[in-house]
Amino acid sequence: MLIYSAVSSRHSSLGSYWVEVSLPNEKESHVKAKLGGRGFTIATTSHVISSPRLCSHPIGVYRLLQLFSTCAAFSLVASLGTGMGAVSHWSMFIWCFCFVITLITFIVQLGEYQPSLPFSGRSFLFTYACLAAVFCLSASIMYAITYIQFLPHGPFRDQATAATAFSCIACVLYALEGVFLWLLFLGETTFYFATIHGLFKLLETSVACIIFAFISSTYLHQHQPALVWCVAVYSVCFTLGAVAMLLKLVKFENRLYTFFPRFLLGQTVLSVLLYASALVLWPLYQFNEEFGGQPQRSSDASCSDELLSTLCIWDQKLTVAILTAINLLIYVADMAYWIHFIFIRY
Repeated sequence: MLIYSAVSSRHSSLGSYWVEVSLPNEKESHVKAKLGGRGFTIATTSHVISSPRLCSHPIGVYRLLQLFSTCAAFSLVASLGTGMGAVSHWSMFIWCFCFVITLITFIVQLGEYQPSLPFSGRSFLFTYACLAAVFCLSASIMYAITYIQFLPHGPFRDQATAATAFSCIACVLYALEGVFLWLLFLGETTFYFATIHGLFKLLETSVACIIFAFISSTYLHQHQPALVWCVAVYSVCFTLGAVAMLLKLVKFENRLYTFFPRFLLGQTVLSVLLYASALVLWPLYQFNEEFGGQPQRSSDASCSDELLSTLCIWDQKLTVAILTAINLLIYVADMAYWIHFIFIRY
């Protein structure tokens, strides 16, 4: 049954109308039907933002600007040369990753390949927009803190500052895309990252990625098995969170409706226990002299160099410890949410 809800525009030269209709029993609930003298054609809402006319659609404009911003940030930093440090290289990876995924998404939308994908295009676009916004924001902050502040005033610093500005612009563009998608499909689709648990997962993943940026310098942890355990903790918890988000993206929880919340609770409890062990071991082996650590910043030779080109090793160790505590608090809040959801709400 077709329910005509609105007339959006009229093409007088063709003698045809665009009428929005609703198909409650179909996967795409809102469609647009073009009525003409010889019949009509139907296109789903997803095709409205997945067609050769994409470049004139707000989503297409966002996509092109995102490609330009991430490419500009990556190119400006890459042209500065080497010697930037692991954290700066991680920022470059984030910009390159966002550029590649955005380009692939743009090609998929232009070619209208979304119906063949095993997941909802709407959910993927919103999820990716949220993740890319947070990743670009973290890259901007990390790059400015760990690299730009140590550069002398001159063309190199100006170039690095411009790269950070483009990264911030990309962050804003991805955030605007997320808001646009949320408003566009308001009432039709419940986006995962628009829920409380989805927000927790977004924060957990983002903080873990920042931790990875710092521990990518192997000299921070390779000298102690306990510190290697901490790296394994960060990796395992990040992988479990990524798997949970992927299962939500493909709507796997619909098949195991009663089991899936308990799976997420178990995953969160395990992450809390693992992060608690990392919060104890990392500071113990990094800042306690009895375990080979350096309790004072002044005892680290890399922090006393007047010609610092990046964040010193002791500061990186401290940053990882702080981020571990922050992520543990997020996991505890996530666990409390699922305990309330499973044992109190139901």
